[in-house]
This record gives sequence, C-alpha cells and structure tokens, in this order.
Amino acid sequence: MALQVERVPCLSDNYVWLVHEPLSKLTAVVDPAEVQPVVAALKSKGWQLSHIWNTHHHWDHTGGNKQLKQLFPDIQVLGPAADKARIPAIDVAVADGGTFQFGGVEVRVFDTPGHTRGHIVFWAPQASALFSGDTLFALGCGRLFEGSPAQMWHSLSKLLPLPDETQVFCAHEYTQNNARFAVSVDPGNAVLRLRKDEIDKLRAQGLPTVPSSLGEEKATNPFLRPHDAGIRSCLGVGPEASDVEVFTRLRHAKDNFH
Repeated sequence: MALQVERVPCLSDNYVWLVHEPLSKLTAVVDPAEVQPVVAALKSKGWQLSHIWNTHHHWDHTGGNKQLKQLFPDIQVLGPAADKARIPAIDVAVADGGTFQFGGVEVRVFDTPGHTRGHIVFWAPQASALFSGDTLFALGCGRLFEGSPAQMWHSLSKLLPLPDETQVFCAHEYTQNNARFAVSVDPGNAVLRLRKDEIDKLRAQGLPTVPSSLGEEKATNPFLRPHDAGIRSCLGVGPEASDVEVFTRLRHAKDNFH
C-alpha cells in the first residue's frame, strides 16, 4: 500500500485525514480542524506528524495549524500559493501543476478556485488518492463563497480525467443531503438511486459515506454531469446551453434546496 489513510472525524461533520507513507514513516494531516482528535489518532496509530496539507483557508480546515506546530515544531505546513496570506503558519506554498515527494510517493497539486479563491487539491496517483477539501464532495461540490460558477466548473473539470479508481477523500459528511438533491435533478438515474439507498443505510447506522470513488462520482454526481440530457431536461435547459450554464443552475438549485 503506497499510503495509509486514516479518517479523523472533527467538529460536527468534518473529516480530517491522516496520510501515512510507511517506508519513510512520514505522516501528513489534511485540513486539521481540531487538535485533540488528530493527536489522539496519531497516538493510536503510533505515527509521528511531519506535515500539514491545507486545501484552503477556512477555519474548519486550518484551526489546528498553529497548535499542532507548537506540539510538533519540525512539521512543515503546505498550502495554496494563491492564498498563502490566509493559511496559518504556512511554510511552503504550492500551486497548480506543482508536485512534491512525500516519501516514496509523488503528490500533484491542482488549483481549484470556486469555494474560495485559493483552493487547491492534492492527488497521489500511486495511491489512487485525491484529497479534495471542499471542491468535490461525495455527490456534491462546495458552495461558491469567493468564486464563480465558471471557475468551479473549470476546477471540477480538471479532476474528471483522473482514473475512475481514484478514492475521493473529501472534507465533510454531506453525502445524504447531497444524495437527496441529486435524485431531485436526476430522477431517471438508476445507479444514483441505488447509491442513495446505500447511503441512507450507512447513515442510519452512523457509518461514514466517504471516501467514494471518482468513478462513482462521474456516474452519479450531478455537478460532474452538466452535459447529461436527463439533468438538462429536469432543469428545463436545452442542448444549446453550455455546461457552465447548466452547472450554474445546478449550484443555484442546491443553494436553495431544503
């Protein structure tokens, strides 16, 4: 296994990820919202923290940065170059097309603005792992706090060519509500309905729905499928509309979905 990934639930619905490269024994934490759950998880695994990877500046993704750096003074904090002024304790700024070595594993960086103006995601091809922060969720995508629909669609489009087996380690347990919305705009998608049933069963048992595979997302996530005729029909949009127009309607509909 190229990387070992451990889920650390934080706050009410955040997922923080511990990423361990067993040969070098390096361990990164992705978007540490809190300190104590991260420290407890490290202790339980016997891992020593070496890195923080931040996808964006929001407090529920960077809230543990400064205290973790106090506890582990030698750690290195990586974050988006486009937003480095808002990343607490940042050491290394990374940007679109950048790569870095994490032990024996190469990690690639994509700029994915939309949710925030400086969002990035981390992709480890050898490990089939994508740490997507608040850009791509299971059956959803992030709200557009600082970017435009066109920016977000462009950002998501960068992820579509990645292999179907890629595991999407997103930052929140939003999947059940996302599934309800997805079915409302894509009611004829039988694969989506089956997935929604499985999600409902998992959540009824208090079990996580993340990670998902990128292949699942390509087949069922409406925000990756604005080209789909069924979704367009449901939204009252014809074939002449651009994917950005359809995506914009989807995001607006989700923002107003209850």
